[in-house]
Amino acid sequence: MIRQLPHLKLKLITALLAVLHAVGATGGWALPAHQQRTSAQVRETLGALRERIAAHIAQPRFAPAAWGIKIVSLDTGKTIFEHNPQKYFNPASNAKLYTAALALERLGADHRIKTSLYSTARPGASGTLKGDLIVYGRGDPTMAARLNGGDYFKGMEPLVTQFVNAGIRRIEGDLIADESYFAGPPFGAGWEWDDLQAYYGAEVSSLTVNDNAVDLFVKPADRAGLPCRITTGPATSFVTLMNRTQTAAKGAESRIVVYRPVGENIIYVSGRLSTDSTGYYGAIAVHNPAGLFVSLLKEALDRRGISVTGRTRVIDWKYREVTPFDSSRLIELGSVESMPLGDIVRETLKPSQNLWAQLLLLQVGERSRFGALLGSVPENVATDSSLKAAQLQPSASKPGEPREGTSEDLGVRALNDFLNEVGVKKGDVLLEEGSGLSRRDVITPEATVALLAYASKSRWSDVYRNALPIAGIDGTLQNRMKGTAAAGNVRAKTGTLRYVYTLSGYVTTAAGERLAFSIMLNNYNAERPDASSVSDAASTAPRDEMDAIAIMLAGFTGRSQ
Repeated sequence: MIRQLPHLKLKLITALLAVLHAVGATGGWALPAHQQRTSAQVRETLGALRERIAAHIAQPRFAPAAWGIKIVSLDTGKTIFEHNPQKYFNPASNAKLYTAALALERLGADHRIKTSLYSTARPGASGTLKGDLIVYGRGDPTMAARLNGGDYFKGMEPLVTQFVNAGIRRIEGDLIADESYFAGPPFGAGWEWDDLQAYYGAEVSSLTVNDNAVDLFVKPADRAGLPCRITTGPATSFVTLMNRTQTAAKGAESRIVVYRPVGENIIYVSGRLSTDSTGYYGAIAVHNPAGLFVSLLKEALDRRGISVTGRTRVIDWKYREVTPFDSSRLIELGSVESMPLGDIVRETLKPSQNLWAQLLLLQVGERSRFGALLGSVPENVATDSSLKAAQLQPSASKPGEPREGTSEDLGVRALNDFLNEVGVKKGDVLLEEGSGLSRRDVITPEATVALLAYASKSRWSDVYRNALPIAGIDGTLQNRMKGTAAAGNVRAKTGTLRYVYTLSGYVTTAAGERLAFSIMLNNYNAERPDASSVSDAASTAPRDEMDAIAIMLAGFTGRSQ
């Protein structure tokens, strides 16, 4: 029968049999997305991809929400898809893309942050320092347990070694933490009070240790009726624990509530844990982190046999308005430097660390202040002697005169100047701090893609790209998009606040085309009754709604040309 059919019909039937064979082999009507890249298929048209993305964001559950999307080919410059590309959206932690790029552009990937030890005299022959010792910080965030296998003191060891190398065995004076390098409040503009006890809302200081937070561990007692056991990591008297917990019977519901009032270091812990509970863990930000820094430093010195007879105290930027810091009248006994800034950017973006991002912005702000004082700042800040000298003190203001602008103000100004150089339209980016924690930050998807496109061609492009979380591999994307064409492919910054979800970065399509994208979903409440209806299939987590588009891009077999 087949031989008697016209030639065209014969070809159609042959093609149909091939499709049926493929269906039988795969058990479905379509190959999984992660297999499409290796299958010999007809290329999807750009129009078809656009229709799929448009259909996804047009689903009824998104009716009260707002999508902003911009996707551009880095190879051809052509726009792949856009929706509200010039409207304002809250970026959440996508703001860190801007801060990281600014720091790499202005400071360089090899820049290191210096922390110095100063005194008014040198130690005597016996190793006794008769006077105060000042630890002067410039914003190094890397003395952190998370970079040292969970050891709370290991990050301070290089600094303690400087005490030993200087011959200090006893300090007959105060141990002073000078955090005056940054000018301004310890919080980013727009940070809300109910974020400030959490680790992600930690106070900012130029002397930072363990991300300016303590770990809190709550374990049930051996029998019901007794208070739970509460400890901190590190164990420290810098915070006061108020234990209002109780151990409940086996199988009872467990619930722990933690409260640290703003501006205090009293941690109230209430609630209960059943005897068979595995316990509770949380990271609680501390007030006056420079105080925690110097407290832990004193303990670290004690462990090395270096005693301090005086007090531990903190000097801030307001104090230095009256008594300016003058390194020329002090003796620098030693110093330590941070890891390269490129590594700091990686440790900022991968876990989305708010404190570190804000410190980067302040770092650039103070660099720009020096630039104004020096007239111009050479590009190679790591080796320029004049800038190194300027880094020793924040300004040459007269006693009683405040510095012009806070470090944050200057950082935001530097960011706006940078974006103007990049070609981002004026007004498209309204960031007032460096982390994205402020609910007042707004940007456009178009601006973010312009930034990503610039970064892809910059001298620090590899550092920037490699600092982004990788889908299914690490950072905040470690558990996302696994088993899809996006896994190991998408490199992007996540962002999450209440009702705010964002994802921006890079992806390579199945056809090998490089794309930059910015996907923003604002004002979306996945818990609305109509958003969770079975008919709308919206049991999907908001982050999966973002990922679905990234997966479409990774599996796209067509090209923009």
